[in-house]
Amino acid sequence: LQQFSDTGSRKEHVKISSETKPGFLERLSETSGGMLMGLVTFLLSFYLLFTNEGRALRTAQSLDEGLSLVIPLDSIHSVFQQNEGRLVHLAGALSTPKPLFDPSYGLSIQAVKLKRNVEMYQWVEYEDSTEYEENGEIKKETKYSYNTEWKSEVVNSRNFDREIGHKNPSAMAVESFTAVSPNVQIGSFFLSKGLVDKIDDFKQLSLSHLEDPHADVTRGGDYFYHSENPRRPEVGDLRVSFFYAGLSGDDPHLGSADKVTVIARQRGDQLVPYHTKSGDVLQILYPGELSVEEVFQKEHESNTMTTWALRAAGWLAMFVGISLMTRIFYTLVDWFPVVRDLVNIGLKAFAFCVATSLSLLTISLGWLFYRPLWALLIGLLSVVPIVVAKSRVPPKKQQ
Repeated sequence: LQQFSDTGSRKEHVKISSETKPGFLERLSETSGGMLMGLVTFLLSFYLLFTNEGRALRTAQSLDEGLSLVIPLDSIHSVFQQNEGRLVHLAGALSTPKPLFDPSYGLSIQAVKLKRNVEMYQWVEYEDSTEYEENGEIKKETKYSYNTEWKSEVVNSRNFDREIGHKNPSAMAVESFTAVSPNVQIGSFFLSKGLVDKIDDFKQLSLSHLEDPHADVTRGGDYFYHSENPRRPEVGDLRVSFFYAGLSGDDPHLGSADKVTVIARQRGDQLVPYHTKSGDVLQILYPGELSVEEVFQKEHESNTMTTWALRAAGWLAMFVGISLMTRIFYTLVDWFPVVRDLVNIGLKAFAFCVATSLSLLTISLGWLFYRPLWALLIGLLSVVPIVVAKSRVPPKKQQ
């Protein structure tokens, strides 16, 4: 059953749908499906936690190996044969052989990457839903509102609850793209594709010194507008902006070329990935001029952040999995309000303690082959949440 209530504005309307409150067997069936999903999530959390520890330790060992082997180059303008195949460190200004062009807009720049970003003025749908119970039925009230915004992706208005009056074009007349220089150098050395991919600090290009490229295109600020009136755009109008990364030549408007620091393997006059004994790959690039120690410190910090982020994700997946698998106990008593709330709190506490203990135990197993003593300590620590939880349970009175 659906009821419609219009607010009087074509940009907003409310829809109310209702359905019969699910019975016990139906809720039990839904819970069973959730238990299966919980089991899959629970098992995946073990894989995530275990492999993350191996990855973290392998990366740390690779970085330590790299730090012990790296050779700082005295000059970036000479390629010395004695460094062939070795891990080298160098810093200098980026250079590319030719500027990157966008002939459609009469724009060029000496940079590693040039990105054209196209946005279209489109209708966007927002929905806000609330559920409530009335006369034994569950009713859902959804308010749909529509607004016009600049979007870089085509918004499919066919999926709108009400497309009439909010129709978007199905495609853009101008497409976004990113041009990448085929050859990027630091001094006499050419960067591998993997190193070039790391140059991604995009900055918006000012268009203030450019003229309007066509009669039907108007420049406004740092945008080119395909619009009759950029101040009052209509649905389907386009605006185009440009971004660059890795300035590789002196520019009167942008300044001098960007400097970067690279650690990679020297192969002839190319800088390519270095494969460590631990099985990792080292090809590092950072903006600015950094020492060897600063680069490896940043890499260790990045590895630590990634490790903790994945640990948190693994714990959360385990907590959610256990919660879904034990949800059936909540469903069995959900018609008793007080009992239901107590059971819910108990299940959450149970999931928290078990997820914490099993996460610590899995992490300790991941360390077992690398650092057995730490693995043992973490394994002992995994018992603490269970002991704490058990100590809070009041002992049974003697009969």
